[in-house]
Amino acid sequence: MLGLEHDFRIVDTRATLDPDESSVATHGRDISPERLEREMLQAGIVRAVASPGQRAAGQSYLRANNAVARLSIDRPFVAFARLNGPRDPGTGPVSVVRNLRAERDDHHTRPDDVEQYSYDDRFHGFTLAPHVDGLPDEDVLSRLEDADLPLFVHAGQAFPPEAVETELLGYDLPVVLGSFGGYPLDAELMNRTLDLLDEYDRLYVDTSAVRYREVLERGVLEHPDRVLFGSGAPDVHPNVGVMEVLTLDVSEDLMRRVLAKNPARLVPALAEGADV
Repeated sequence: MLGLEHDFRIVDTRATLDPDESSVATHGRDISPERLEREMLQAGIVRAVASPGQRAAGQSYLRANNAVARLSIDRPFVAFARLNGPRDPGTGPVSVVRNLRAERDDHHTRPDDVEQYSYDDRFHGFTLAPHVDGLPDEDVLSRLEDADLPLFVHAGQAFPPEAVETELLGYDLPVVLGSFGGYPLDAELMNRTLDLLDEYDRLYVDTSAVRYREVLERGVLEHPDRVLFGSGAPDVHPNVGVMEVLTLDVSEDLMRRVLAKNPARLVPALAEGADV
């Protein structure tokens, strides 16, 4: 695919880096750091948040997180630590019963892990995919609040806005919902998530896999400081995500906010000239 030509500085808040054979086998893809970096450059992306892909059930993310941090050195990647937990993210009565008895296992993220990641200058935030990795317990979430680093959350049909509000938004920390909180392609959930931005000052959304121009434009126009560009690479070539923003009917100033200013304000390591 040909490289894009534009005059914008672009940083990406949602990229996945599979650091080892286990991650590749679980997710069914094999994208090397070199290839991911090359595709980012083709799209004009100068820096990207990177976190591990899904691990096999019962495996810790500790080794995968450290591998992503190592692979980010001397590359335009900003490492985020991926978290997991013992609690069921569902909202039904079965989930409620399960969570009454949920206990943290050896492979689940511990409060001490969060503290270690927070003070390790290789990591600049956290990612959470509740629908595949479960929800952390209250002790871990409290440590996340203390750390006050961005938490990027895979939200959508399996973890809808109501669940996000109940489980996460009571904590005072910046939360970014991927895909406007409506993955996959659920415009109703996306609009409900945008409604939540009126109520929670530390809630943000990223543009990965939104695909609906009207929804994207609504988010950018109504909440110009809380929409962050995210490509969802390597599942989607970053060129696709960039073009979806560049073709919106919004001003260049708003595009610059989405493509670079907003992400860099939330994640300083994405800023121009940042030492990472």
